[in-house]
Amino acid sequence: MKQVLHFNKVIKSVIIFGDLCLLNIIFISLYHIFDSQTLGNEFSHSLSQLLVLLNLTYLLCNYSNGIVLHERIVRPERIIRRAFRNTIFHAALFISLATLVKIGTSSLRFSICFYGILFISLAAYRLMFRYFLKRYREYGGNSRTVVLVGSNNNMTELYREMAGDPTIGFRISGYFCDLPSHDFPKDTPYLGQPKEVVAYLQQQHTEHVYCCLPSTRDHEIVPIINYCENHLIRFYSVPNIRNYLHRRMHFEMFGNVPILTIREEPLVQMENRLLKRAFDLFFSLCFLCIVFPLVYIIIGATIKLSSSGPVFFKQKRSGENGKEFWCYKFRSMRVNIDSDKQQATANDPRKTKIGDFIRRTSIDEFPQFINVLLGQMSVVGPRPHMLKHTEEYSRLIDKYMVRHLVKPGITGWAQVTGYRGETKELWQMEGRVQRDVWYLEHWTFLLDLYIIYKTVRNAVQGEKEAY
Repeated sequence: MKQVLHFNKVIKSVIIFGDLCLLNIIFISLYHIFDSQTLGNEFSHSLSQLLVLLNLTYLLCNYSNGIVLHERIVRPERIIRRAFRNTIFHAALFISLATLVKIGTSSLRFSICFYGILFISLAAYRLMFRYFLKRYREYGGNSRTVVLVGSNNNMTELYREMAGDPTIGFRISGYFCDLPSHDFPKDTPYLGQPKEVVAYLQQQHTEHVYCCLPSTRDHEIVPIINYCENHLIRFYSVPNIRNYLHRRMHFEMFGNVPILTIREEPLVQMENRLLKRAFDLFFSLCFLCIVFPLVYIIIGATIKLSSSGPVFFKQKRSGENGKEFWCYKFRSMRVNIDSDKQQATANDPRKTKIGDFIRRTSIDEFPQFINVLLGQMSVVGPRPHMLKHTEEYSRLIDKYMVRHLVKPGITGWAQVTGYRGETKELWQMEGRVQRDVWYLEHWTFLLDLYIIYKTVRNAVQGEKEAY
């Protein structure tokens, strides 16, 4: 156990040292490449002070975010996301402190160049380090010996996860059960009954114990826990929920009571909500002030000439937490009584002459930036549905209402992955809902930027389903 903890500390130290080397090399290199005018006011006269502040800021940001590379299972996107967060936090804190203590202010060009290169370098360095660490574990280094106690669906799945990937670094010594179980492969050693676990641990070197015995057998579980606690062995309880839940769960404490939650959306965290809202405000303000006035004059005039009625079409739709709001669009159809009941179709006779064009290019959605500015929508999120559809599909589609846990968006993950336009059959709406739920469970700021990029590209190329 002590060796494992020491190895983890070494990993963390190496990562921090490597990050600091990259940080200083990149900064000093750019400092000498850029001229004094590009660097910024007084920035070129305080290198030593800047380096001290630069490194202290990194240590502070890294302390708050931590190092995760030593963990047994770390997805690449988590490594990249953490590198991105560290870079953003460092930029905000460093620039603020440098200005506050009057060391100097850097130019926008220098800051973008420095932090852009830093993010790419940190992500590449950590991914490369993670690759070599996995290879090291694959050949037996930094491995942990494991004993399994009990047998059920969860334990079987846990065994497959541990034994199926040697790069994780687990070495399963065997399992304890009332009788030899067919849930494990024949070559997995059967070590005896649960009451014999403590005797085995006294004789054999073991670092982790995973137990799935039901709580009714507490007279057998408690002695195992006590022995593990007194001999630096990690004890893990494996709840038997795989019979009815086949998904990732999240653990939290309600007072002293442990609770497993079905999902934990990233946008529940305050910093993520603030980041997304700040981006929404910036993006919508820029669009409404720069692009929208010209579009409104041209498209508005064309709509007025093509048919009688208002320029804007507004409709009540379902928003965050099911709250209703007025959603704005450029009117692409003649005024009709079926607008709140019937979706647009490919050859819809209600569409105006300009309607096909503005729907195909998504220009009809532009007024929804007003909804974004008002806080009713986000630039990216599940598309808001008309109230009639919410009422109908909430009864027909499992988890349909989950998509309302976040703000609806002008564009979304479902729309850029093939689920845009009319939903003629139930499976089409089911596919859209699945992607909306996936989005809110896997949200990242980079994912939002990617969806915006895909939306713009699809609009330029044209979409068959945009009608």
